[in-house]
Order: sequence, then structure tokens, then C-alpha cells
Amino acid sequence: MKEIEKKFQVIHTDYKKGLKPVHVIQAYLFNDDLAHARIRIEDDVRAFLALKKHISGFTRWEFEYPIPLKDAQEIMDQFAEGRIVEKNRYFPEFKGRRWDVDEYLGNNEGLIVAEIELEQEDEHFDKPAWAGEELTEDPRYLNVNLAVFPYRKWKDVLTR
Repeated sequence: MKEIEKKFQVIHTDYKKGLKPVHVIQAYLFNDDLAHARIRIEDDVRAFLALKKHISGFTRWEFEYPIPLKDAQEIMDQFAEGRIVEKNRYFPEFKGRRWDVDEYLGNNEGLIVAEIELEQEDEHFDKPAWAGEELTEDPRYLNVNLAVFPYRKWKDVLTR
């Protein structure tokens, strides 16, 4: 299935009013310029294996399958080699559309990103006031890249 997604910097926390987050740990098993494999554990109760491959623009192939939690934990331990992203994910709705808002933890703490999935790249949607600058074209904000070059290290590079 195709995944078409836009990302935005979050500029204030109104998105989380009345919402309970899902705690997410994502581990990346491999990554190259076009594709990656990921294990995701949500709230320590369910797990998924995902395969993603870039098509064009901000469109990717994405195949995601539920897997046993025990298997996911073992795969993370044996294959992730530190390529981990941890976050709390919220699911606010705005004008009939569901958004995913990730508050990153650990080495990516301080970063908050909102995503919206679209049916086509040029689809119109309304952007909530808490969604600021678009980040879609900046590869640093892809979770797979945050796993190997976390947000906290960006500042170190910029201050040198």
C-alpha cells in the first residue's frame, strides 16, 4: 500500500487536550537510501513489522504486519544495534482529519512533529494552529534518520 504523508513542526501543545498518548518504541533493522525495515512496539502490548520503500516525492510503499510482542522484543534486541526511536504519540483530529503527533523522548527529546496522511500528494487539507513549519522535505525528520542521527546531536553539529 502507498503511504503519502506530510510532516510539520508542532509549535504549541493544544493538540493533546483530553488525549492519552500511545508509548511507541521503534527499532530500525536496516536502512539504505531507498528502503528500511522497522519493528514498532506500542504500549508494551502490541507489535508490528513494517517495510517501507521510497517511490517519489513524499510517497512511499509501506507494508505493516502485526507480530507477536515477544518476537518484536527479541528482534529489537538482536537486530536494532541502537537504531531506536522512542516517543509518545497522540491522535488529535482537526476538521475531520486524524493527525499523528509525536513527542520524542530520549536522544530526540525536545522534538515534536505532526503528520497527516493523504490520498494524493496534491490533496488539500486544513492545517491546525498548532502545526507550524512544514518539514516534509527535510530528511532529518524521518524516524529512520532520527534513529541514527538524533535531534539532540543536531545542536552539537550546529555549535561547532
